Parts: sequence; C-alpha cells; structure tokens
Amino acid sequence: MTMQARSDEQLEHEQLEHELNRTLSSPEARFGVRMRKNLSAEGLQDRVMETEAASLESTFAHLRASAAVPQAAAIILGARRKFIAGAGKSAAYAALLNADLAATVPNVYLIDGHALNPLDVLSDVRSTDVLILFSLRRYRRETVTLGRLFSEAGGQLVVFTDSDDAPLAPFATSLIVLQTGSASYADSPTSVAAVCHLLSTLTTASAKGARRRLATRDELNHEMNLYFDHRNDEDAP
Repeated sequence: MTMQARSDEQLEHEQLEHELNRTLSSPEARFGVRMRKNLSAEGLQDRVMETEAASLESTFAHLRASAAVPQAAAIILGARRKFIAGAGKSAAYAALLNADLAATVPNVYLIDGHALNPLDVLSDVRSTDVLILFSLRRYRRETVTLGRLFSEAGGQLVVFTDSDDAPLAPFATSLIVLQTGSASYADSPTSVAAVCHLLSTLTTASAKGARRRLATRDELNHEMNLYFDHRNDEDAP
C-alpha cells in the first residue's frame, strides 16, 4: 500500500468520524453513545487520550493546508482595536486568548458582558476593528448575532469554529476550523486551546513592541509583588 493510499484512507476515516460526531449534537446524546457502563476507567482513559491526540493532529494538518491562523494573525496585527468574545463554555476560550494577546498587543478588549458589553461595541464599529469570536456547537445565538452585526457594520471577523458550514462562516474574514471530536460526553477543548496558543504566538512574534510590553509587565509584577517567589519570601519554609 502506498503512502498516498494510506493518506487517503486516513482522510476518509477522519471524515466518517467527523460526520458521526456531528450527529451527536448534545452532551446527553454523546453520553448515551460513549459512556458505556462496562468500560473500565483505564479503557476510557486510553480512548480519550487517543481521540484527543487524533483531533489535535487532524486540526493541525487542516490548518497547515488552509493557512487560516497566519491569516488571522495578520488581520489582528493590522487592526487598531481587537475585541474577543465567546458565550457559555466558549467564554473560557475567549478569556484564555485575551490573557495572552493583551500582554503583548495593544488595544485588546474582552467582551464579557460586564466591563464591556456587546451593545457598546456594536454602537461604534470601525473598519479598522477586528472581533475574534468563539462559536462552537451548539452555537449560542448571542454569539452568532454579535458576529453578524459586527460584520455588517464593517468590522473584520475572525471566527474559531468546528465546521465549514457553521452559522458565522459566511460572515468571517478568517475562519479557523477545529476538530472537537472526543470520546467524552463533552466536545474536546484540546484543539481550541492549542490553536489559541498558536494564534497568540504568531501574533506576538510579529507585534511591534511586544518584547518591551513583556519587560514592562515583568517590572510591574515585581513592584506589585504579584507572584510567589520562595527565594525572596521570608515566610517560605
């Protein structure tokens, strides 16, 4: 069997797995199929580990071919204001990316519904703005509406999602498609977190003043005594 044939078989298998996964649209449906009572903890552990590794490998292969992440990094670097948002579980991904980007890139804002809400952002969208959205199944309505209105107002849209035909795909300036298949009742966060890390790394590598901002933050961290350091803490054992 040739290398090309093996590659084609692998792609076909991944497609079938993806289609099956897409039919299990709710945590309850996935629980019923995947959480078998006769499966040992060790057996389930092996299945989860293998599936997570496969999902990450598939995601990276797809992103290498699409060049979506370098494209998204270029859009972010070219924008004056960078907004980040996600609802439900995706709010955690938005907070993760915000924490990394805000340390090295200016004018990064997390739309969290408290310090900054969607209405404030939508009432003043500029063509130089970018909104980075996490929109994963079951696709929260408020996220889809926010992305659509932001795009229609003239802003650029970077979308993290799990399907080429996700609701926000038609509005995305850059579409980052991830594999979230899992052996668990919950869709996998592995690829999402990994690609957040990838995007923040690519963006920071080309950001003007990134090293200076990190050095300034280090000085402030020291002045404010934010982190425990056993070498300098008198109470340490």
